[in-house]
Amino acid sequence: MTYKPLVSIIITNFNYASFLGEAIDSAINQTYPNIEVIVVDDGSTDNSQQIISSYGDRLVSIFKENGGHASAFNAGFAASTGEIICLLDSDDQFVTEKVAEIIKIFSENSTIEWCFHSLSLVEKSSGSVLASSYNGQSRECDFRQQMKDGKLSFLAPATSGLCFKRSLLKQILPVSEVLKLDVERYIVLVAPALAKGFYLDKKLSIQGVHQNNDNTFKEGEIYDRKRAYRASNIAYFMKKKLPEFYKIADRTFARGLGGFWKIKPRYPEEKELIDNYFSNATSLSKTKIYLIALYHNRPWKQRKLRKIHDKNKQ
Repeated sequence: MTYKPLVSIIITNFNYASFLGEAIDSAINQTYPNIEVIVVDDGSTDNSQQIISSYGDRLVSIFKENGGHASAFNAGFAASTGEIICLLDSDDQFVTEKVAEIIKIFSENSTIEWCFHSLSLVEKSSGSVLASSYNGQSRECDFRQQMKDGKLSFLAPATSGLCFKRSLLKQILPVSEVLKLDVERYIVLVAPALAKGFYLDKKLSIQGVHQNNDNTFKEGEIYDRKRAYRASNIAYFMKKKLPEFYKIADRTFARGLGGFWKIKPRYPEEKELIDNYFSNATSLSKTKIYLIALYHNRPWKQRKLRKIHDKNKQ
């Protein structure tokens, strides 16, 4: 393989000292040699910064005040120089051949600008494999027209399964820091709207599942509220950036609105977000949003989603 671009691996971290070393080691020990590892610590109060410093010049370290995941993503990308960017959460790990496999895909598919792949979800304390993400067979993907039509039959993997050409991320980053923890879901909604990509059915990352996960396998009102706000917030910023994709933004917002209906918006920022989104929506769009939200709130729909969730946990 003659195509050997510099690959930037960006790790963002906040108070995950107990997992951070494994994540960094998995990035540094890639079989593909032309890499730079960038670790952004977002104001951790544990011993994360000491762990990062112990690696010396084997990585680029960024220590910043706590500003949220979006600000950490922005800082990491600004410090990177690679043609290809791979994202890694600090409680996850790459398999050793991950970057080599990704470079092979970019080399063989010259028109793509993103590559997503499947992951294994592993319980941190026991090492048990709980599930795996899956989106069908390996294939080139072009969702641009589908998304303009308000449809998307593809669920992107978690952060550590996401890889991009720099040219594409430059169109997306920096993002508003208001996105905070929603930044990676925003990126994976916007990227397929802007460019062709590739889905690789190989489990090249290990997603760590533990009690401090923000969302994975979590249930209850607090997590329903987070998911509703996340969907609504992502839709708001996508519609601002790519108004021609308003249909997929409206559909995403509708899912968030349906989630809010279950738990009732009660915080000022939730009500403000809903009001702001509807302030720029046509009467027809509002009607469609309400209908989609009602559809996703139907009892039989909730039972079906529960069965899918339980099956994935087996």
